[in-house]
Amino acid sequence: MQGGGAGLWYRGAASAIGRRMLSITDLSYSVEGRPLIAGASARIPSGHKVGLVGRNGSGKTTLFRLIRGELTPEGGAISLPSRARIGGVAQEVPSSATSLLDTVMEADTERAALMAEAATATDPHRIAEVQARLADIDAWSAEGRAATILKGLGFTAAEMHQPCSDFSGGWRMRVALAGVLFAQPDLLLLDEPTNYLDLEGALWLESYLAKYPHTVIVISHDRGLLNRAVGAILHLEDKKLTLYSGGYDTFAKTRAEQRAVQAAEAKKQDARRAHLQSFVDRFKAKASKARQAQSRVKMLEKMTPITAPAEAAKHVFTFPVPEELSPPIIAMEGVSVGYGDHVVLRRLSLRIDQDDRIALLGRNGEGKSTLSKLLAGKLPALGGTMTVSSKLRVGYFAQHQVDELHLDETPVQHVRRLRPTEGEPRLRARLAGFGLMADQAETVVGRLSGGQKARLSLLLATIDAPHLLILDEPTNHLDIESREALVEALTAYSGAVVLVSHDMHLLSLVADRLWLVKDGSVAPYPDDLDAYRAMLLADPEKDKARPAKPARPKASREQVLALKAEVRKCEQRVEKLQEMRDKLAVKLADPALYDDARKGDLDVWNRKYAEVMEGLDRAEALWMSSVDALEKAEK
Repeated sequence: MQGGGAGLWYRGAASAIGRRMLSITDLSYSVEGRPLIAGASARIPSGHKVGLVGRNGSGKTTLFRLIRGELTPEGGAISLPSRARIGGVAQEVPSSATSLLDTVMEADTERAALMAEAATATDPHRIAEVQARLADIDAWSAEGRAATILKGLGFTAAEMHQPCSDFSGGWRMRVALAGVLFAQPDLLLLDEPTNYLDLEGALWLESYLAKYPHTVIVISHDRGLLNRAVGAILHLEDKKLTLYSGGYDTFAKTRAEQRAVQAAEAKKQDARRAHLQSFVDRFKAKASKARQAQSRVKMLEKMTPITAPAEAAKHVFTFPVPEELSPPIIAMEGVSVGYGDHVVLRRLSLRIDQDDRIALLGRNGEGKSTLSKLLAGKLPALGGTMTVSSKLRVGYFAQHQVDELHLDETPVQHVRRLRPTEGEPRLRARLAGFGLMADQAETVVGRLSGGQKARLSLLLATIDAPHLLILDEPTNHLDIESREALVEALTAYSGAVVLVSHDMHLLSLVADRLWLVKDGSVAPYPDDLDAYRAMLLADPEKDKARPAKPARPKASREQVLALKAEVRKCEQRVEKLQEMRDKLAVKLADPALYDDARKGDLDVWNRKYAEVMEGLDRAEALWMSSVDALEKAEK
């Protein structure tokens, strides 16, 4: 049964299966003759919160469709408790005259049907049954519960009473999500739910899912959500399912350890095979050794091959290097910006240098995208003074640019349009630098995955080696490995970065400055991301009761720059000492050094190692001290 964008499906075996909510047994399914899932089994207990992960194209969304009963397995079975309700976001809510609040409440189809029956029923016994059931499902608090969910997903009290037709598709997706959360199905299946949320909405959803009263399975590439909102990871790999306890970081560590053990075992077996085969090759023709050779042939035949883990596909982003410009690259004094006569942001006094990494915080609709467009030169300043370096090149990435790619053209054709004089090898090298290899380079964009389209758009945004790179939700279609590659590329990038993202993991690793866009202004946020998250999830009434912190004296720009230089020096010192430590560790691992005849050498190398470790401890302490000083100055 479905309503609006919130889907509710009834599934289940003839009888309940105890505390087990979902049982997948020896499941198999193929797409166009290619096995996608083969002999997969998993058991999800009732009330568990599980993250479903796996490479793009491994079959995660297909598994959801099999659980919902939209597809029929070729083998095996999926069991659920009798009459279990499965919920998910089927599509965006249609554009209609129904208010957001009513649309969300209608997603609970049982409540809606009972309310309609209560208004028309005449039989006294049936009226009593309906009223009892309405009380059981807490029907009378429905409006308050629906409003709480809509507020968490970014809607104001006034917007909740507006018709769905007043909102864009992205906002109606939020309404669909609100509807299925309100309906509280027994098994909640969510496929990349944060892709259409801002940071604030994503953090609220994390908190909500962690406290959700029933079973949840969520497909997500958001590492923060997979660490904080779920208690287990269901991994779909090589057509099989494996359930791991703990969040994503625990899963990643366990998988790395398993792969290391598997690779070591495969290496040992290869060496053993080579040794046996060598004996066979040498003595199989020798009568005196024939029996031993034959026994070794049998040993080889009986050895079950251990396969080393396949190398993971390389996920890369290679940003071109811009030349260095004199600071600042952008400076504003009293700037206003908006659309026509409507001013969105006013009295902006901001500065950006080429080594800045800035994250824009603030709820959707506060002006983050407007500020991004101003910095990108896509909107003019409506007042004040804005000074921009004459040589400044800006790269701008936003989701709408991914949607505006030419679906009937290949990535090579897109790049050739911007670089018509470059040869084919150079064009393909550019694409390879963003993980688009030969096959994808010649595939029309309409057939590429969302992640591949995002990579192409990032390439087009950075092809001119921009001094300032503005990224508005760059990770929406990137898997976890690609997000980690993006972090590496941005860390190595020598231009300024302005970042808008709902991905806390990305923001925490890339940004060293936070700007809060709120109430028509932009100002440095005085604390860190964890504090911002805590503030968003806190009870607003409690916040009002807290005494305001006394303002700290503001550090000058020159002091901040000096402290940044000191941090860089400390980092370089630590890196050099770490290199020395690693070289000495290799030396001390040499078995020959431990011969009795070389005891004097061993003492010398041990003493050097101890000196380097002592120096490293001091250098790291100075580094942390300089970082603390810089953070305090920036606050």
